[in-house]
Amino acid sequence: MSETTGASYAAAGVDIEAGDRAVELMKEWVKKTQRPEVLGGLGGFAGLFDASALKRYERPLLASATDGVGTKVDIARQLGVYDTIGHDLVAMVMDDIVVCGAEPLFMTDYICVGKVHPERVAAIVKGIAEGCVLAGCALVGGETAEHPGLLGADDFDVAGAGTGVVEADRLLGPDRIRTGDAVIAMASSGLHSNGYSLVRHVLLNQAGLALDARIDDLGRTLGEELLEPTKIYSLDCLALTRTTDVHAFSHITGGGLAANLARVIPDGLHATVDRSTWTPAPVFDLVGRTGSVERLELEKTLNMGVGMIAIVPQESADVALATLADRGVEAWVAGEITERGEHATGAELVGDYA
Repeated sequence: MSETTGASYAAAGVDIEAGDRAVELMKEWVKKTQRPEVLGGLGGFAGLFDASALKRYERPLLASATDGVGTKVDIARQLGVYDTIGHDLVAMVMDDIVVCGAEPLFMTDYICVGKVHPERVAAIVKGIAEGCVLAGCALVGGETAEHPGLLGADDFDVAGAGTGVVEADRLLGPDRIRTGDAVIAMASSGLHSNGYSLVRHVLLNQAGLALDARIDDLGRTLGEELLEPTKIYSLDCLALTRTTDVHAFSHITGGGLAANLARVIPDGLHATVDRSTWTPAPVFDLVGRTGSVERLELEKTLNMGVGMIAIVPQESADVALATLADRGVEAWVAGEITERGEHATGAELVGDYA
């Protein structure tokens, strides 16, 4: 009589031991993100944050956001580079939170894989932890889920959620914006984490470019350009709120500069941004030229070289620029706030790129 082996979780493709190994490998990186308010360590069912720290606020408002990094993860997978994608995740979440003037407090992540490779998962978490340090927030927990049969052995995706806090009377937004305010642009580090479905379609599928091909216009390989981490502006924006009277921020992500800027412009006012005040990085021209993508299509898909906008009183523009320069952030006055005309839509780009 032959013996039969019963079904098991491991036989179904889920390796619990590999998951445990991944947790051990990531602990040292998570520890680097800790703030004094964080209680306990990695491995609990929930991350704990001491809310008594909020007692110094008269009326604390909690701000929350959640996001992922889109199909940029496929570039990381193809190149086998996993320790930068976490920067993108933190930027997508925490730079949304800081738009209202909130200080980032803590973040959780969710990593979904076809098969747990402990070193890969740890590398992803390393990048997230490094991003949290740059954003000034703690990484208080997360989840790594193994989904065999749903994802390929090398496939993965990442998502995250974050929380911040802002004093109610310091909340930034449309109601603070006034006619004559200056629109200050902060340079992006590249494509950031939006529009990669278009970028991959044009450069990899249509043009057949190899990720390891050196592109003279870029000064490096295509893969290195496409994996350039998203700039994290959180602490830079908070520094601006301490040195000048910021009225609003706008995080330039999916939808492009005009659409995201319009989200913070109040009824009756209009933001005009002059393209001649900057030159987009070569990667934007590469995508447009290679795919014969019209400028307006590029502008509503990619950030075109601007990752964050600050709106400040005209008389505060010089102080704002000096603050950003001191922090190593390339920035310039790109436009102004005016009365909205009959056919205006809230924000528009005018002129030609320099």
